[in-house]
Amino acid sequence: MSATLARSDPSIRMFSIAALMVCSMSTVLAADWPVFKPGNWTFEQTMSSTGAAPDKASNTRCTDPTADHKAQQGMFANAGCQVMSLTQNGNTYRYSATCKLGGMTTKSDSVLTVESAEAYTITVDSNTDGSKTYDVLHAHRIVGCATISRSGRTDLHKEPL
Repeated sequence: MSATLARSDPSIRMFSIAALMVCSMSTVLAADWPVFKPGNWTFEQTMSSTGAAPDKASNTRCTDPTADHKAQQGMFANAGCQVMSLTQNGNTYRYSATCKLGGMTTKSDSVLTVESAEAYTITVDSNTDGSKTYDVLHAHRIVGCATISRSGRTDLHKEPL
């Protein structure tokens, strides 16, 4: 993962990243969270705030975005976040959240656009105690996850086991 961390207040930056994670893995109430295909995924994120140059980060990992979402639901609810109902219109899902962490409050409006079971984009507009941020996360599945066979050879599967 690579990122340029050039923010004037690192605590706001970290809180904004936490809020993005909360919003992207929030508890679903009204509509069902979309199902994504497990595999090797690339995540590219651009984080912008007023008066600062955008930061970019990316990583690639073997994961199941749907299972990741389900695993995070309880943790974020326990962190003091209140998530508004997820609504769906076609391939677009919208939700809002208010999180109180570390003495700061973040209000976020998120839009998840599903391109397919192998690609999506999340945009998050956040306001943390008056500091506004705009985050975009593009995610797409590359291939199935690599596995090590008994012979020690790495095999790529079109579908994860």
